[in-house]
Amino acid sequence: MIETTTLPNGLRIITEPMPGLASVSVGIWVMAGGRHERPEQNGIAHFLEHMAFKGTKTRSALQIAEAIEDVGGYINAYTSREMTAFYARVLGPDVPLALDVISDIVLNPVFDQREIEVERNVILQEIGQTLDTPDDIIFDWLQEAAYPDQAMGRTILGPAEKVSRFGREDLSRFVGEHYGPDQMILAAAGDVDHAAIVKQAEAIFGGLSPVRQPAPQLARWVGSERRELRDLEQVHFALAFEGPTYRDRDLYTAQVYTTAMGGGMSSRLFQKIREERGLCYSIFAQAGAYDDTGMITIYAGTSEEEVASLAALTIDELKRAAEDMTEAEVARARAQMKAGMLMGLESPSSRAERLARNLAVWGRVPPLDEIAGLIDAVSTADVRRYGEEMITRDRTALALYGPAASAPDLAGLRQRLAA
Repeated sequence: MIETTTLPNGLRIITEPMPGLASVSVGIWVMAGGRHERPEQNGIAHFLEHMAFKGTKTRSALQIAEAIEDVGGYINAYTSREMTAFYARVLGPDVPLALDVISDIVLNPVFDQREIEVERNVILQEIGQTLDTPDDIIFDWLQEAAYPDQAMGRTILGPAEKVSRFGREDLSRFVGEHYGPDQMILAAAGDVDHAAIVKQAEAIFGGLSPVRQPAPQLARWVGSERRELRDLEQVHFALAFEGPTYRDRDLYTAQVYTTAMGGGMSSRLFQKIREERGLCYSIFAQAGAYDDTGMITIYAGTSEEEVASLAALTIDELKRAAEDMTEAEVARARAQMKAGMLMGLESPSSRAERLARNLAVWGRVPPLDEIAGLIDAVSTADVRRYGEEMITRDRTALALYGPAASAPDLAGLRQRLAA
């Protein structure tokens, strides 16, 4: 049974026992990510994630790693556009240790200047590696094309020139603005004791005061094109449409639609473009949602000679699906979504992630049968209607990377959609 407790200062604690498991995934999710940065701070949330592991007032970087690995566990973190997470997986008896270490790196980082310089170089290497990985960087550029000159459109890693300037005061300022207990969720799943975690959390976090987090800039879909010409083996093609938010009634419709269009080997785009025409090796579609916007993404990698055909056929399939998406395709997509959801929740790490994200969005964790019911409620008519509305709103963005000189431009794709 899922249990939730909120401390007087706003810290939310949520746990879910998983009978039969010997391990626990426990972490702190902070409601501060890339979209909470001001322009001059772009990349600092991710920099802060790195620095959390570089030493606290009581532990060195090595001691942080050894504390968890000495008991056979692992510790990690990530930064997204709307949150930053610090988490560990350990055996049940070692949860107090894991929570002590995680809270220590979140609340007590020292930001030693020597370590800042070391980690700065690591992040600059990460940025360089991303630029050399076309099927990574293309999604950053697509995000920028959809939301130009906005927090939502900026890369999470940040540009090298800004990362090169961040110092101790910048990191401390971001922590002071965003890392209050009222902006944190402590989530744990597995062999977990809710009362014990609450007691320890009260001792660690109870004396902290809430912060008045600056409201993030609202996302405004603009839609544009970014084309980066480079002598690569393939053209990386990414097309996006504005999608529903977390709370939009069409969220599950959009997810069923994208699963049917490009969610697996049986999907329309895979069958028509790869299997029947051989225009690419990889092609997929996915739906991503945020607090106030969303994005439907279609990605493919293809040759310079085939990119125009691939783009045209993709548009044609989107138009056709709005007219003749079948009951069988929709039923298959619903089954894929429900199975994927259930399979993913066999892992305590996935469970803890689900707890934190749902609590952040909804203030509760909807039961699995409720989510399954919402998926099952999506009809073929809903999917056709959503597909029609999506392609007629003219809310598109395009990113191209590689030998893309002969690829159609965004205006041309929009004209084909409207024809």
